Amino acid sequence: MINKITTVLLFLSFSITQTFAQSEQEDPKLWTPEDIINTESMRSPIFSPDATMVVWSKRIPVKKKDKFVSNLFVTRLAIKEKQSYLTTQLTQGEENDFNPVFSKDGKTIYFLSSRDKGKKLWKLSLYGGEAEEIAEFKNGISSIQLKDERTLLFTSKDGKTLYDQKSEELKDDVEIIEDSLHWQPNHIYAFDLKDKETTRITTNDKPIEDFVVSKNGDYLYYSTARSLSYAVDAQKDPYNYLKNLKTGNTLQILKEFEFPISSVSFTQDESGFYFSSDFASDPKWNGAGISELYFYDIASRRAQKVNIDWSIGLGNGFNVNGNDVVASLANKATMKLAYFKKQGSNWSKSVIDLGAKNDHVTIEAIADNSLKVIYSHSTASKLPQYFVADLKGSKFQNESTFIALNKKLVNKYMPKSEIMTWAGYNGDSVTGILYYPKEYISGKKYPLMLNIHGGPMSQNLDEWSGSWAYYPAILTQKNMFVLMPNYHGSTNHGLEYAEAIKGNYYEPELEDITKGIDKLVNEGKVDRDQMGSMGWSNGAIITTMLTVKYPDLFKVAAPGAGDVNWTSDYGTCQFGVSFDQSYFGGAPWDDTAGKTYNENYLIKSPLFEIEKIKTPTIIFHGSEDRAVPRDQGWEYYRGLQQVGKTPVKFLWFPGQPHGLGKITHQLRKMKEEIAWIDTYLFGKKSTENEAFKEESPLGTILKLAEAKQQSGLYGNLENNVLIPETVLLKKDSISLGRFEVTNAQFKAFKTDFDYEAGKDNYPVLVTKSSAIEYTTWLSKQTGSTYRLPNSNEAEELQKLAAKNDEEQNNLNYWAGYTLTPEDSKLLKQKLNELTTSLLKPVGSHKGIKINESLFYDLGGNVSEYSENGNYDYSAYDYADPYDVTTKPSEHIGFRVVKQ
Repeated sequence: MINKITTVLLFLSFSITQTFAQSEQEDPKLWTPEDIINTESMRSPIFSPDATMVVWSKRIPVKKKDKFVSNLFVTRLAIKEKQSYLTTQLTQGEENDFNPVFSKDGKTIYFLSSRDKGKKLWKLSLYGGEAEEIAEFKNGISSIQLKDERTLLFTSKDGKTLYDQKSEELKDDVEIIEDSLHWQPNHIYAFDLKDKETTRITTNDKPIEDFVVSKNGDYLYYSTARSLSYAVDAQKDPYNYLKNLKTGNTLQILKEFEFPISSVSFTQDESGFYFSSDFASDPKWNGAGISELYFYDIASRRAQKVNIDWSIGLGNGFNVNGNDVVASLANKATMKLAYFKKQGSNWSKSVIDLGAKNDHVTIEAIADNSLKVIYSHSTASKLPQYFVADLKGSKFQNESTFIALNKKLVNKYMPKSEIMTWAGYNGDSVTGILYYPKEYISGKKYPLMLNIHGGPMSQNLDEWSGSWAYYPAILTQKNMFVLMPNYHGSTNHGLEYAEAIKGNYYEPELEDITKGIDKLVNEGKVDRDQMGSMGWSNGAIITTMLTVKYPDLFKVAAPGAGDVNWTSDYGTCQFGVSFDQSYFGGAPWDDTAGKTYNENYLIKSPLFEIEKIKTPTIIFHGSEDRAVPRDQGWEYYRGLQQVGKTPVKFLWFPGQPHGLGKITHQLRKMKEEIAWIDTYLFGKKSTENEAFKEESPLGTILKLAEAKQQSGLYGNLENNVLIPETVLLKKDSISLGRFEVTNAQFKAFKTDFDYEAGKDNYPVLVTKSSAIEYTTWLSKQTGSTYRLPNSNEAEELQKLAAKNDEEQNNLNYWAGYTLTPEDSKLLKQKLNELTTSLLKPVGSHKGIKINESLFYDLGGNVSEYSENGNYDYSAYDYADPYDVTTKPSEHIGFRVVKQ
């Protein structure tokens, strides 16, 4: 039994017990988790053959399915619309639509979709109309590419073998991890768009990894895996083949490469293709390295490294432009663009100058005719913007906005940031992105939150960062520094930097990070007594070891999908052989340091030092994670729970792999994490009562209690006169009465006005002329302008009330069932038997929320005057959901508008 320390294991079926502070909800400029995960981005743009159109995709949230789906859009570069170009959504709905391909004439796109089990090929005319099914493929279809005007290539399988069919007949749920005797590889097929016939193109006996068809359809590059578990067992790279589609001859190529090749892209003249491959001083397990650019010449059958004249290698890949190439060069915390013009077997290099955008641009697409280029630009303090320009060799000319996204976010608070550098391990220069507190004052010390990237073969760039895993904009709103360090082992910093942690895992990284902290503390920016660390994957791994090695340094830790036991990781991680052997110097059983086992697997595992951890820790893990095996989370939790030195909370996301895909899971992770940080870094424990439901009758009363009252009478006192309380509808808008004007408020205007005792807070029933006289008096009394709602305002309020009729004081409510027009006429006969009033004090029924403020009786109690009539319903009126035209009522009051 563990005393004094509360340990909590939470599953996702439990309710969230912590939310944002009320002030954060009310300020529209502040970021919320919903803002972060719904930030829009343009994905996978492709030009039409004549470069006048671009088809691209955007991720769309589908609440009902609790996931994001991809929809297709087309932007027409020949039609200007405001500040960008005419853009039309081509597909919509609850299914993924992806892999669009233009027809050769540019009039049609072919695409794949998850609709109908994802086994169909679809086409869509760019002149309009619905998506049309072309053909169904019972064995599936994926990765479509256009070979020529009537032929599409794709990958699929031949069908189920008798062995597979018999296995299915067993109707069990056994999952075969690997059966090398019964591999059934996929192949590349050709589909004739005119004759609707399918032909197998390749006869490979191992699974297809990748394929690319040349520009004119003469050549096909493809690669196959050497085993079904290639990434797992660190075998040499997949086999690479070049097939001449005119002659049918197939040639195995690039046998000499130790690392896999990627990003194959043919030149316009089909003389060869560019590709990238990694280089390492020790490529034994395909571990860390730098990326290099190559060109494969078809005539000579040789690959040549392109001299990019840049020692730390490629950054964010490359794009082929005709026979030339535009390359992104690694530049530590940024990227540099360079243009390489092919001249025979050599390349001349030109720097691409985009002025203020330099080092912060990503090439998204280049047209096949080499006339247009699309690129994005962002910084850590600026949302991505998308541009299109004319391409003249290395010159980008006539730049204009391609598409404007995130219009709802442009007025959000944007954090101040900078690239930070400091001396780390071995005195090497370390970079990171430093985000400043929202209300930063020079000379004042602030809390610090580390956001440690995964990988480790990854990096933090000076570009916009916002996801369910990392969200510096939200954290800096809490007035803290956020540091995203590029520790040793990160990419973009050169070969020696990337390989520094081979056989030396943890030591360089921890020294880099702690020295970065020291610099910020010495500069007087950071309070060493208020620090925390969070990260996903390798970021969680580093976070955990920081809390082991420095148990008194951090007040909070939030690791997601991180390892604590490298021995169990080796056998269960999807790429445990490659990763673990590369960084720990071999397998667990290898003899090292005079021992008959590899001691690194023990001395590098936090599990065996977990009793040192004192930091309150919240752990996240997906149940289906194969990158960082799911039971690593259980081992982590069990260790902290049994030692009992610190609070621990463990969230287990059912059905989720290494990255969280469900919308609810992404939001849950962020909100739980933020609540944990609030509690243990800022000492702001939740004040939320877990037994209290906001929408309960008790909640309604408590909300009503927030309304302004004077000695039990609703309203405000101004110059000792009771007047209605008004609430701003939205910024720079009108204010609307929270309630209908009451008897007591009206009597302040007309002192001889009489009403029944005890009904001070009941709505007043007066003529329209009296209501107008009241607003005139109220304007003079306060110096502000008051009036009745105009016709447009009344119409909007009527529509809003119609959506909430079941919660309003009208005849529908009193009926006690779903009322119909026929029944309402009969029911009104019963009203003649009433000896008491159906009217209630204002606010007796549930309020309607408008922009976080509650308004009452918008669709009931009394009908209300507008400037040209009356609207909504009284307690005696039937609210017809199919006829929102308000009928004359015998019980009419009014509500004021403050201009």
